[in-house]
Amino acid sequence: MDESLTRARERFTAGIAAFEAGRLDEAAALFEETLALAPGRPSVLANLGITRVRLGQPAVALPLLVQATATAPDDLSAWFHLALAHGAVGDLPAALLVWDRVTQLAPGMAAAWEHRGTVLRELGRLSEAATSFRRALELGADPTVIGYYLAGVVGGPAPPAAPREYVAQLFDDYAADFGPHLVQALRYQAHERLIAALPAPGCWTAALDLGCGTGLVGALLRPRARRLVGIDLSARMVERARASGHYDRVQQADLLPWLEQTDERFDLVVAADVFIYVGALDAVLAGVRRVLNAGGLLAFSVEVPAPDEVGDGSGLVLRPSLRYAHADAYLRPLARQHGFAVLRADDGPLREEQRRPVAGRYWVLQAPGD
Repeated sequence: MDESLTRARERFTAGIAAFEAGRLDEAAALFEETLALAPGRPSVLANLGITRVRLGQPAVALPLLVQATATAPDDLSAWFHLALAHGAVGDLPAALLVWDRVTQLAPGMAAAWEHRGTVLRELGRLSEAATSFRRALELGADPTVIGYYLAGVVGGPAPPAAPREYVAQLFDDYAADFGPHLVQALRYQAHERLIAALPAPGCWTAALDLGCGTGLVGALLRPRARRLVGIDLSARMVERARASGHYDRVQQADLLPWLEQTDERFDLVVAADVFIYVGALDAVLAGVRRVLNAGGLLAFSVEVPAPDEVGDGSGLVLRPSLRYAHADAYLRPLARQHGFAVLRADDGPLREEQRRPVAGRYWVLQAPGD
């Protein structure tokens, strides 16, 4: 028995070291070994569960963290990650109950109030979400991110763009299951509809995929582009896009600075479900115009605001989903301002949300010719 406990302590210590070094798969294996040697230990259950959450395996983490919190009810980190796991598997009511527990244990933890507000927002309880976000702000949460959240849930003037850190983290976390989840669970079709809206099949000398994600657009463009470049803010998305083999080059970059600085030129620029996180498009259209050859095309999708979504009256609306919607009244004058002709503006669904289609519009603009 003593030898078994000694081995368990050794494995556990090695697991902690691996976790702190970011070697999460190794840490999980060591914690699993520890648990086999010392079954039911709350600290082992908690650390294994937390590691599984960090590895993007919330369903595996849930029973571990439930057992850990039952046997060690004051373990704040276990409760925190249990709430994250419930949210990640889509059990929002359970997640909210656990966030309430976390805020009871640590009422001064800004991150807990921020996460609690996010769950309330996703449940449609917007005024309660706003209260939780304001509490997070009082406790020192990032004012840029929380200001963005508040604008989404209380309405009014929208920030010109989503915070860079928010978008990068969102898609880093989403990268592993992005394609299958988007296409199968959300019935995503923006990439197919947008490419179908382009002129009759031909070959583009050079095409640019803005916000390329894991390469859904790239797979459709590859047969029609002699050179295909992808740009994305998320490091993990870039890794997967490179691994797809669809692109000649993929670069991690913020699209606006990249458009303003690159020496490359293109016949086609595509942005499928990208501008919903960009917001104000004045500088983006200027940047696209800069990199397009004469007569080149810009094809993009946007969400369309409902009639009762007025925002600040400009036609640019930040929705409670924290995605932007762009009305015709916003886009058409902007296109003219930057010299683009509107070739198409077709209505059609983008994806589903809570099993209901999200209304979108597919735009194809053309830059002036020689």
